[in-house]
Amino acid sequence: MSEFSINTVGVKVGLEIHQQLATNKKLFCNCTPIDTEEYSIKFQRKLRAAKSELGEYDPAALFEKSKLKSISYYANPESSCLVEQDEEPPHQLDEDAKKISLIIASALKSEIFSEIYPMRKTVIDGSNTTGFQRTMLISQGGSYEVEGTRIGIQSICLEEDAAKNLGDDGSIRKFGLERLGIPLVEIATEPFEVEPQKIKKIALALGRILRSTKKVKRGLGSIRQDVNVSIREGGVVIEVKGVQQLDQLEKVVEYEAKRQQGLLEISKRIQEKNWRHNENEDRKDITLQFSKCKSKIIQNAIKKNHKIFSISFKNMAGMFGYSPYEGIRLGKEVAELVRFFGIGGVFHSDELPNYGVEESDLEGLKKFVEIKENDAFLILACPEEKMHTIVDQIILRIEYIKDHGIPIDTRLATVNGETKFLRPRPGAARMYPETDIPPIIISKKELENAKENIPKSWDESISELQTKYEINSQLAEQIFDSRYIELFENIIQKRTSQDGKADATFTSSVLCSTIPSLERKGLDSKLLKNDEIEKAFQLLDEGKIAKESIDMIFENIMAGKSKTIQEAMKNASIEAVNESDLEEIIKKIVENNQEIVKNQKERAVGPLMGIAMKELRGKASGEMVNNLLLENIKKMLKSI
Repeated sequence: MSEFSINTVGVKVGLEIHQQLATNKKLFCNCTPIDTEEYSIKFQRKLRAAKSELGEYDPAALFEKSKLKSISYYANPESSCLVEQDEEPPHQLDEDAKKISLIIASALKSEIFSEIYPMRKTVIDGSNTTGFQRTMLISQGGSYEVEGTRIGIQSICLEEDAAKNLGDDGSIRKFGLERLGIPLVEIATEPFEVEPQKIKKIALALGRILRSTKKVKRGLGSIRQDVNVSIREGGVVIEVKGVQQLDQLEKVVEYEAKRQQGLLEISKRIQEKNWRHNENEDRKDITLQFSKCKSKIIQNAIKKNHKIFSISFKNMAGMFGYSPYEGIRLGKEVAELVRFFGIGGVFHSDELPNYGVEESDLEGLKKFVEIKENDAFLILACPEEKMHTIVDQIILRIEYIKDHGIPIDTRLATVNGETKFLRPRPGAARMYPETDIPPIIISKKELENAKENIPKSWDESISELQTKYEINSQLAEQIFDSRYIELFENIIQKRTSQDGKADATFTSSVLCSTIPSLERKGLDSKLLKNDEIEKAFQLLDEGKIAKESIDMIFENIMAGKSKTIQEAMKNASIEAVNESDLEEIIKKIVENNQEIVKNQKERAVGPLMGIAMKELRGKASGEMVNNLLLENIKKMLKSI
């Protein structure tokens, strides 16, 4: 196993940013986007691949069709209508979405077209009820700068967002329609070569340009990054979708570069083996031979009336377990492919005997299938109707790696920064004209308005936040980049109107430090609604809770123990203590710790502060407790 260095392979990267727009309507209907988990409508579809205008099938569509999935859709009339259900033609394009996309294109100095042609992009994974996504090319070209590096813009598109994936249930895939049709812009950069550490800054800078317009959505799922990665030797562009956090970008690029370089090494090894597949000889039904195998996976499959197949590979011993770099193996590539057909996994010869498959099972298999010492094999358990489709895909993938090195895939980013197989890369046959919507004309006046509304730069926006709210640059950057900027401004406005002043530093610290800190503990911030956050600050201003209790209240809600602020206060026994009771509590704490006061004098306020705050559990502010402690300590010292 070799040590991988990304600096030696010549990595090129391109970004695709998908940003939801802050409109009150969806792109082609009047529905208001509402995030909901309540559904009163359910229907089911089965999508199929269709030929393009030139009579060609898109490879990604054919792959999705081979999964044999049925799609269940769940809808709420408050957030979707017959347009999303594909029971009614699309309405007119939302004017606000068009205006915002033109402003974004102007901000990036991109050349806007005078006529825009809506297109259909074939998507049959179920995320669109129609079997396609409506998209339109707004502009091409343009650029922005990041620390002296020019990043070119390839294209800017305005398109519909996809339905929300609710998960799979066997052969049924489920989607919610509340997100389907929300307008978003897709911005694709030109490929660039930079150090991996700079990729995050490039993506962050583009996101900040979008946020500077104040016309894009904030919050979880409102912006998504895809990244295209290629290395110098392979010359193949691999698209990695679903990078949720900017911190993932560097890891994803490094892993994908390592995987591509590793596949080239694996390809050379397979070529040396001179392997070829014979469909009649190299795949066998071994269900009967493995009927007494002790593997739980095999036995569970047999109970479900699934078939057990073996696929043999002449002269390929050691290839499935061969790892040119850590975590890169042919066996892993095959396992990823199999899982996307809904099959739990696949056994390969380099990891057996294991998983309940014993040496005696292998001896019987080798004898039945005539596997020799230098041969490799796979063992696969799945429904009979899927078997040959899956085996064909496995063989096609290994043959492609052998002949070409790197399969042209669309892949999915994982939480730990790796990538896994999603589907084959779409081809030109994927796109065709939209027949229900006429071309959209962009007038000179609309172009002029877009240029007049180009937003302030990020630096200017940060400076404005600092001045307006009297906060430092670090907090200004954090609140601007966060999903809470609008909530922050609403809270400050209400707090200011109540008493003529507001602690913007504390407010921004809660939103940008306290909540993320609780998220890092594994708690769910989606359970903490904006209305409840505002209510907490209202109670703080009314003196009903102390600053110190907000952390405890939010933790209670984000842990799922409470739904509202009042419920969390009750569950956590939080209620502001009145001044006279507080004075009595502090007096007793000082009296009970006379030795500490005698030894440390006024410095005793430190240890006694810890005792007091633990006893009060957020029922009084730290500043008030500190002052009362110091006052009582001084009184005691005078009396000694």
